[in-house]
Amino acid sequence: MNIKLVESLIQVILSLSDEDRSLLEEKLFFDSSEPSTRDLMLLAQSRGAFNFLENEPDIYSLKDGEPI
Repeated sequence: MNIKLVESLIQVILSLSDEDRSLLEEKLFFDSSEPSTRDLMLLAQSRGAFNFLENEPDIYSLKDGEPI
């Protein structure tokens, strides 16, 4: 067992920002063969997949539907 390596890794992990630590957890504990929700959202946003909606008319308003 390499105790020095484990302790060094712990120190590095503790020094990470919350965002970096979250990314590390995702890579370690989740199936990485599929793109993450965040990756899909960024891809759709950066490639303009929903830009066509900007030209669509507003067919609903806050007055539509029944109040809950």
